Amino acid sequence: MAVPGKFNTLSISRIVDFGVYLDGGESGEILLPMKWVPEGCKPNDDLEVFVYFDSEDRLIATTIKPLAQVGEFAFLRAKAVNEVGAFLDWGLEKDLLVPYREQSVKMVAGKSYIVYLFADPQTGRIAGSSRVERFLSRETPSFRLHEEVDLLLWRTSEIGYMAIINNSHEGLIYASEVFEELERGQKIRGYVTKIRDDGKIDLSLQKPGYEKIDELSERILGLIESNNGSLSLNDKSPAEDIYALCGMSKKNFKKSVGALYKQKLIRITDNGIELTAKK
Repeated sequence: MAVPGKFNTLSISRIVDFGVYLDGGESGEILLPMKWVPEGCKPNDDLEVFVYFDSEDRLIATTIKPLAQVGEFAFLRAKAVNEVGAFLDWGLEKDLLVPYREQSVKMVAGKSYIVYLFADPQTGRIAGSSRVERFLSRETPSFRLHEEVDLLLWRTSEIGYMAIINNSHEGLIYASEVFEELERGQKIRGYVTKIRDDGKIDLSLQKPGYEKIDELSERILGLIESNNGSLSLNDKSPAEDIYALCGMSKKNFKKSVGALYKQKLIRITDNGIELTAKK
């Protein structure tokens, strides 16, 4: 049986002028329109396709990869809003509906939202929800310490950034350990640094045991050493001040400071950065 809202490997049952029909098992034959049919296909060939509902609520297949599938979170832009709900662009011809009851805040066309894609248990139709908390796992996480994971930045807190880990759990990246510009909806790689007794997860953007100090980090280290062990710059300093003193962008400065901080070669203070020990 083909699963709507997911990628399925289905075999070609027959070829027609306007496409090919795929064997969907209990779901019946599913049309893959000709514009998406790979060249040289023949009956009984297997194709990996995404199955969803067309505007007439019929199952249809495509080889286009949507921005997310059922069971995943994504950051999607609202294209239109009407009396039914909001319609979000998820990369397919038919937009994703987020009914009003599934909107944590009333959606506005042109703005982007983090949503979870789910299949209606009664109809199987695919929809989205911005009520993110309902879909985050409350089960004990099975992540390993220092495991590399996929992160979707969800929201900010008083102490850092909340991220969705591998489409399942929520974790925290401490602001004091971030040395680059982060934006809501951004997808990044991160690492699990701690799983607390209450199940809460701490994250880092730097690989544990990161040893490399690049050329820019060496430059900053040299400036600190030549300035009596301290430098009155930090991530709040104006970009022009950073460039004037260090000859680099603010983004590169923050990354380089992060590398030095991870190596425990510097400490960060309210006034700037300083060596942890004099050489």
